[in-house]
Amino acid sequence: MFRLFDKIKNNEVYVIAEMSANHGGSLDTALEIVRQAAKTGADCLKIQTYTADSITIDCDKEDFLIHGGLWDGYKLYDLYTEAGTPYEWHKPIKDECENYGMDFLSTPFDNHAVDFLDEIGCEAYKIASFELVDIPLIEYAASKGKPMIMSCGMASAEEIQDAVDACKRQGNDQIVLLKCCSEYPANWNDMHIANIPDMIKRFGVNVGLSDHSAGHIAAVVAVAQGACVVEKHVKLEGVESADSKFSMSMSEFEAMVKAVRDTKSIIGDVNYGPSSGEKDNLKFRRSLYAVKDICIGDVISENNVRSIRPSCGLPPKYMNNILGKKAKTDIPFGTALSMEMFDE
Repeated sequence: MFRLFDKIKNNEVYVIAEMSANHGGSLDTALEIVRQAAKTGADCLKIQTYTADSITIDCDKEDFLIHGGLWDGYKLYDLYTEAGTPYEWHKPIKDECENYGMDFLSTPFDNHAVDFLDEIGCEAYKIASFELVDIPLIEYAASKGKPMIMSCGMASAEEIQDAVDACKRQGNDQIVLLKCCSEYPANWNDMHIANIPDMIKRFGVNVGLSDHSAGHIAAVVAVAQGACVVEKHVKLEGVESADSKFSMSMSEFEAMVKAVRDTKSIIGDVNYGPSSGEKDNLKFRRSLYAVKDICIGDVISENNVRSIRPSCGLPPKYMNNILGKKAKTDIPFGTALSMEMFDE
């Protein structure tokens, strides 16, 4: 059973380990990533379901060449050929996720991929930032009635609303949006994590973070801003791939998992009054005490009564109520005061 919404309802962070191209062309590496991701405490392992032909065409025209950035010099078709996860690997990867108690998730890039994932029992769909504007694809995936997790890198508010509306037209409101900066790696100044609470309010759905930035500070800040999902690329040390340069090592990812879970614990719920750990310290608050021997009939003044620690006497807010009253009994030095000790 896909645990995404159970985690969210339980006020927990759902953590997705994104493999993407970091299998490096080896199924053995892919399965080891599953096993190591499970050890970090990740809730889910995500891959991508495409062939180069399902994303682009094999064309050498300028439109299809990458200039600058991590993949400078690549032709789109060649990049996706190199980075793709073969269809025949999906079931073994999914089975290994189940063996290690993790959810399995994938990103389909065409309708055939949606159907294929449905056939192997994938319980949710992830829409990539670059496909957020592919409304027909979103509608088709949403029509399967499964949770839709959609990354929003580069998207305007109108484009995000279009994608949300596409799901809802199919009667599917199981939507999670992921704030994302589609830079590889992402510059912190371009992250705009402040969008997260605005997205929650604006679109009325759960919101998380798909993070391509260095380290885990963005994930911690996102959780502090209300993110209920964190997705991050993971890799094995020494395995080079199209995505390895902006991916986390397993030890770094494990530290992030702990950090976001600790962050969620620190945020907690709205709760006024003493915590369970504070209750024993209530006795060290201030209260009203006799700081001199007070004899019956003496007038109470600031010379013989003070607000001091501990809290066994009247709360300090009653000081003005007893000033000027007369003692009905002897009150020795160091006695906690009560209203019964004074004349009306």
